[in-house]
Amino acid sequence: MRRMIVLGALIVLATYPAMGAAPIEKVAKELAPAQKQAQTQSLEKPAVPRPPAGTMVLIPAGEFTMGSQDGDSDERPVHKVQLNAFSIDVYEVTVGQYEEFLRSGEAHAPLDWNTMNQSAHHKRPVANIDWADAAAYCKWAGKRLPTEAEWEKAARGTDGRLYPWGNDPPTPLHANYGKTGSHNYDALLPVGTLEAGKSPYGVYDMAGNVWEWVSDWYDSDYYKSSPQQNPEGLPKGGFKVIRGGSWNTSARNLRSSDRYWDPPSFRSLYFPGFRCAKNS
Repeated sequence: MRRMIVLGALIVLATYPAMGAAPIEKVAKELAPAQKQAQTQSLEKPAVPRPPAGTMVLIPAGEFTMGSQDGDSDERPVHKVQLNAFSIDVYEVTVGQYEEFLRSGEAHAPLDWNTMNQSAHHKRPVANIDWADAAAYCKWAGKRLPTEAEWEKAARGTDGRLYPWGNDPPTPLHANYGKTGSHNYDALLPVGTLEAGKSPYGVYDMAGNVWEWVSDWYDSDYYKSSPQQNPEGLPKGGFKVIRGGSWNTSARNLRSSDRYWDPPSFRSLYFPGFRCAKNS
């Protein structure tokens, strides 16, 4: 009897590890996909939820460095600019937001509006907007177009960085750029997609996606004589400034100091869009 009891105990001990291992192994296999999913989600989602549509961010009063010694001739000389506090849209104005404006009857529909105004595009930036309609939208929304100096400060902050995200060369994680074609709305990204590309103040898409109108008339020599306090550009001119580059421009146009221009009535190749600002 004693021998049978000992033999039974040995059998139980020999069997127990195998019996105990199965649930542990099963749990490990069940957890692995969940852990993998969590890791994937952590890469896809920002640590902080993105601000809702229509949000503005306050840019505090103070000095910043405008222009670039290594840029084009119209970006020189590098100079200090003092700005009052202002607020600026976190995102470019979207197709869905512009549709509301058109329903007010205070603007003309942009080129290709029937193509642009599809549900798949409503969170993408509105494009093919001329300067007057961009200014009219901002006025309708109780805002205004930013000045060129305000736009640049909101894009690069006060540390003289090259791009909104810093000095590292751009990648597709920073900006939507370098694509081919012209009128291709599928090439535009929904606003706020690229978390890694936002500016020091949390403003999205200030490099790439669509060029953005600002309020100033363009002058290639303006920096040589512009006022140090709240510059607003010349009182008149033939071209308006656009900033930020677009989905079909080169990396060079993504620099926060880069300046470009178009006639105020322009609505074509570079897809001008915009965002609004207001005094604080």
